[in-house]
Amino acid sequence: MALLAIMPLLDLDPALDQALRILIVGGLLLTVSRPVVDLRVKRWFGSIALGGVVFLIWIGPDLVWPGWHDGLLFSNDIVGRPESSLPEAARTSRLALGLRFTRAAALIPIVEELFWRGWLPRVAIRSDFHQVPLGTFTPAGFWITALLFATEHGSWWDVGLAAGVLYNWWMMRTRSLGDCILAHAVTNACLSIYVMAAGRWEYW
Repeated sequence: MALLAIMPLLDLDPALDQALRILIVGGLLLTVSRPVVDLRVKRWFGSIALGGVVFLIWIGPDLVWPGWHDGLLFSNDIVGRPESSLPEAARTSRLALGLRFTRAAALIPIVEELFWRGWLPRVAIRSDFHQVPLGTFTPAGFWITALLFATEHGSWWDVGLAAGVLYNWWMMRTRSLGDCILAHAVTNACLSIYVMAAGRWEYW
């Protein structure tokens, strides 16, 4: 969160900006979070399929109803506007785009799943969350996580909510952080490829 606030203020070269984000977040994951990051996957097909479904849900509304996210519900002073945070200069830099893809498909899924599926639903049940098994369901934990996950995605809160519900459900089904990370990684990788291929930078 600190990086998201600080990095834009530094006005760095786009490739250097992406590289620093990867090094800092990756370094923190390796040194701080590695003991609790479980990348083992139980259900490869299901996780990959779910990731693809969430990707289609993400881009679906604007494909079916062009300009869907330009409506008042999704473009206002509260949730923001569907605009890209990627500088114009980065969009023509293969290195910057490659690093941005790497961050989206490899690092963000680990960080977000650790927080949204590995920690928040469990701490909502009990402050000593280590005693709560992964995938434990309570209505409050499930919906608080899904709603907050939606708000994190600003103008994309509607599809963010759908994604949060599906990822939460998959955690309940698999009780596996690795499966949720894989599903999230597939979603982000597909979305990233779509962004670059179609020039739909607002998704980034």
